[in-house]
Amino acid sequence: MKEKFTTITSTCVPMPAENIDTDRIIPARFLKSTSREGFGEKLFYDQRFDADGNAVADFPLNNPAYGGIILVAGKNFGCGSSREHAAWAIHDYGFRVVVSSFFADIHKNNELNSFVLPVTIPQDMLDKLLLAITADPSIQVIVDLENQMIKCDAIGMEYKFDINPYKKYCLLNGLDDVDYLLSRRDDVVAYENKTNK
Repeated sequence: MKEKFTTITSTCVPMPAENIDTDRIIPARFLKSTSREGFGEKLFYDQRFDADGNAVADFPLNNPAYGGIILVAGKNFGCGSSREHAAWAIHDYGFRVVVSSFFADIHKNNELNSFVLPVTIPQDMLDKLLLAITADPSIQVIVDLENQMIKCDAIGMEYKFDINPYKKYCLLNGLDDVDYLLSRRDDVVAYENKTNK
């Protein structure tokens, strides 16, 4: 069982670029482990650091003005190859929510499986939110998974987002797919006993 997803209130890190693919999220040369730990330090590595390994000062993750556990990204986030490591890196870095106007389907599912909530909002709302965060990094966003609501009072934003009901249940209860099956063990045994008569 993992940590249960509760309502999150946090400042945000803006990543306004569109079409951020999984190789930008976690470069292929770092995919040498099947353990989910340790990938956070490589998140957006080729944008965060220059060729000599020095931090790029104006990159959002290096900017001390920005912080929090919500990443707000441009359209078509997580496109490209289907590597799970991209979602692992996002989670390991500390993000619990990614907001965008569109997610690549496989990456979206990988985030959900990694206990990161992808929240899809309309493009005009995303543009307004990114501008507001850039202008005032102290702005907070509320993500209420139970009611499927994202809010930002500073810009008058309130939007009911969609999520697969099964994945919602798993996030709220801190269950991965195996945990879920184990939680239904009595039902499985009862079904097997019924069908084997």
